[in-house]
Amino acid sequence: MNTKNYLTPTKKYKILSSAVHSIYRLINSTFELKDLVSRLSRLICQLLNCSSCEIILLDNTKTSSILKCTASGRKKFIIEKKTKLSGNIENRIARTLTSVRKNTILGMPLISEDIIGMVIVRRNLFERPFDSFDQELLITLSEQAIIGIKNFQLYEEQQKIVFGSIKSLVTLLDIRVPQEYTHSPYFSRLVVAIAHQMHLDDKQVESLKYASLLHDTGKVDIPMEILTKSGKLTDQEFSIIKTHPVKGAQILRPFQILKPVIPIIMHHHEKYDGTGYPSRLKKGQIPLGARIMAVADAFEAMVYGRPYRERVAIDAAIREIKKKSGTQFDPKVVDAFLKVIKKFNTKKYLRLLQ
Repeated sequence: MNTKNYLTPTKKYKILSSAVHSIYRLINSTFELKDLVSRLSRLICQLLNCSSCEIILLDNTKTSSILKCTASGRKKFIIEKKTKLSGNIENRIARTLTSVRKNTILGMPLISEDIIGMVIVRRNLFERPFDSFDQELLITLSEQAIIGIKNFQLYEEQQKIVFGSIKSLVTLLDIRVPQEYTHSPYFSRLVVAIAHQMHLDDKQVESLKYASLLHDTGKVDIPMEILTKSGKLTDQEFSIIKTHPVKGAQILRPFQILKPVIPIIMHHHEKYDGTGYPSRLKKGQIPLGARIMAVADAFEAMVYGRPYRERVAIDAAIREIKKKSGTQFDPKVVDAFLKVIKKFNTKKYLRLLQ
């Protein structure tokens, strides 16, 4: 006898509430769409006591998947490439936008205004068939899953717009500022590598990545004759150059999404001992991202060269960074930089200098 069909309303409510709470906690502890779908498939598999759970996200045509994750026991399989829907159950759910319950197969569309995907759970043939309460439970889980998936999809779209704006600003900077004043293609990778070495979280790393692309934005407002000068800068010219962090912050401030990036750009020329600019901050007063940027920026300026400064060999640049640990640079950042640079492909830098 299937005792599940005879659950009291109170018992059913407790089961449903517990399931919703589990999904809610999972969504709020996940930071990437792929990871969310992977963890959801495993959790749904457990909650419905299934042999497998498949979550499929659809493209705009509703005929192909863009992300498919299957959890089966302790195993999971993820396909991130665009794949044509092939199974009868998949095509039926996508075409009719209705659920499917057939013995040991239960499928549910994920609908937010329009169908965005589906969940299909399976039990082995010798196991108990899915009943109406299983279907009710999957509906409840799917409703919560839709909220989490849509939030991640909207966030990813927002990130694409932001990154597009950043690329436009970087392109403008490349046109306006001479190549000798820009960084190598590996600068961002170096900054991010140091951030990971220091165990920064994903949000901090993302802010640093954006800052590494935009930290010289303020130079678009520096007179060209100063930017292109090959001789030593006068005190007055150098004072104009020193305005670029503040100007960069002013240019980027209207972009609300870049708010965490502003302090990094504003203070990446501060020095650990308080002798830098523009605010003469010192030690922990300087944002950690700015302290990381300062080390990477100085290293690149030495090995890549500037119109008014000769290039320095990589080994000599590393020695200079070590020498200024505790004065110009945060010692903890220097330690992380030294660990990174040992495994970093410095041959790429060398090729750029040829």
